[in-house]
Amino acid sequence: MEKRTDWYEHPEYYEAIFGTDTVREVDFLQALSERHGTGGKQWLEPACGAGRLVAEATSRGLKVTGYDISEAMLAHARKRLTPARRRQVKLSVSRMEEFFEPSLEGKVDVAHNLVSTFRYLDSEAAALAHLKGTRRLLKPQGLYVLGFHLTDYARTSAEHERWLGKVGKDKVVCNTHEGLPDRRARRSPMRNRLRITGPGKDWLIETTWFFRTYDAAQANRLFRNAGLRVVAAYDFDYDLSTPVERGSRRLDRVFVLQPVPSEGSVVEVKKPSADARKKVARRASAPRK
Repeated sequence: MEKRTDWYEHPEYYEAIFGTDTVREVDFLQALSERHGTGGKQWLEPACGAGRLVAEATSRGLKVTGYDISEAMLAHARKRLTPARRRQVKLSVSRMEEFFEPSLEGKVDVAHNLVSTFRYLDSEAAALAHLKGTRRLLKPQGLYVLGFHLTDYARTSAEHERWLGKVGKDKVVCNTHEGLPDRRARRSPMRNRLRITGPGKDWLIETTWFFRTYDAAQANRLFRNAGLRVVAAYDFDYDLSTPVERGSRRLDRVFVLQPVPSEGSVVEVKKPSADARKKVARRASAPRK
């Protein structure tokens, strides 16, 4: 068995596990924009990774800007785009807490980060810088759709998730462990193991890191400090018909954030067209894959 580190250097295997919900995720994002936001076509994806959502969004005629810290992931993202679609996309290397594109200021309809990447930001200052920077890019009615797991500080055992996938003839088994959270340090230890077996191949890719922790109160305080308000919340089922209610014990959250209007500003409330309302209804009632 050959041992390797850093699953982000192997985007094809990473996506075998996390790329199965791509169409449903973009359906969900478009429906959210039609219901809560502008319904517009300028999208931003922080930490866009290997570009699965970038490719799907551009296939629907959306204009997408994406950035990621991993050169390997961005190279994979560019490869999957046709020359014509590359003209709809801007991809760049950046950290989440540092990204700012002046040409996008006040012009983004939807920004999104759905799979807990936000928790890599390891301090309150970094998280706040990211949220404030993203808020500056949003239209007044634009949305930042941010998904991550909240933390149960009272739990007494580690959490484990397991997924299976395939890349050609290679079998991929993914095991992720989250250790006990440290409330004082605001972090929990993470370990991911990807086991890849196939013709002439037996790899173990092990990656370890720390995730920052948030309970509901900590998350909501951070959003307020960044000038963002929660206009709706959902879970990782991506079902518009079942928003998360206040006080819910579910820890998987998708926060729909919007800039807090500045004092004295007038925000135009967009009334969705009949076609938009029909699309939202169809997506909300569509069966899960």
